[in-house]
Amino acid sequence: MTPNFRRIVPSAVLALWYAVLFVILALIARSAPADTSSRKTLVVLGDSIAAGYGVDPAEAFPARLQQKSDAAGLPFSVVNAGISGDTTAGGLRRLDWLLRRPVDVLLLELGGNDGLRGLPPEATRSNLAGIITRTREKNPDTRIIVAGMQMPPNMGEAYTSRFQALFPEVAKEYKATLFPFLLEGVGGIPALNQPDQIHPTAEGHALIASNLWLIIEPVLREAAGK
Repeated sequence: MTPNFRRIVPSAVLALWYAVLFVILALIARSAPADTSSRKTLVVLGDSIAAGYGVDPAEAFPARLQQKSDAAGLPFSVVNAGISGDTTAGGLRRLDWLLRRPVDVLLLELGGNDGLRGLPPEATRSNLAGIITRTREKNPDTRIIVAGMQMPPNMGEAYTSRFQALFPEVAKEYKATLFPFLLEGVGGIPALNQPDQIHPTAEGHALIASNLWLIIEPVLREAAGK
């Protein structure tokens, strides 16, 4: 029987078209972003240091923590909730808004502006405690990391000593993980700070992130069940 090329050729073209379409769809599926529904959240509640004052946002330590988390294969999205000039009272006021989304790990980086303004350490302590308490009321399983701060000597010995002591006190009382001093190895070093000698440079942020990671990684792994 003589083949009917009018039927065979279109069928072959159609089959080829389906094969190409299948390959395209497969490539799209492979390149599509991974499902983030199972990702957990690390919120950095902080001030201008977390916000990355004076540096590119990608150079601030929260963004660098995201890079480290991704490199370690940990399923976390880092939310930078840093606002320049914020105090512990400000953090407490905006906490309910942040808690509208699940918070698996909270890095509490507030208090520096309290100290620079000479606010009573007892008020700072009370606000930090309030943030931790309210967070755990919303989600008892949230891991809390308290980043300590220190004041320069010109604030007076009595004030600087009391201020420095409140962070470990809060961490101990509320069973939070303590990072003793956020600016360890950075504070007071001109090359790692901007001209104001308060806000870190990009290199300073890199060192902060590296120091923090030693404390944060085990907490993230525990929260992720790894």
